[in-house]
Amino acid sequence: MKTIVIGVIGADVHAVGNRILEYAFSNAGFKVINIGVLSSQEDFIEAAIETDADAILISSLYGHAEIDCRGFREKCMEAGIGDIIIYVGGNLGLGKQDWESVKSIFLDMGFDRVYPPGTLPDEAVNDLITDLENL
Repeated sequence: MKTIVIGVIGADVHAVGNRILEYAFSNAGFKVINIGVLSSQEDFIEAAIETDADAILISSLYGHAEIDCRGFREKCMEAGIGDIIIYVGGNLGLGKQDWESVKSIFLDMGFDRVYPPGTLPDEAVNDLITDLENL
């Protein structure tokens, strides 16, 4: 069984989507470690190390994900888990921004996949199954 760490980064308290992701990934056969809301980069990384996780999935809805996620891949590298799969999704930027530009920012930061608001959980589940098979 593959283990994933999920949570909501930064000062964001939007818990509903996080619970939906927990349910979807659990039903797909993943062991889900849900660190909840108001989580720091270090919280995600520590949980991933402690549970020997295969992936980290970060949610953010309050628009400040770019600031909250900056340097995340580098911190994973420093912690010895630099090759872990990392996804991010939600309302990642403030105001009306071109999605491709937002996506590009996060891909450049080292995220493996970036999801816009309204993405159905099944898409991320299927992507993660594919990404884990291709390791």
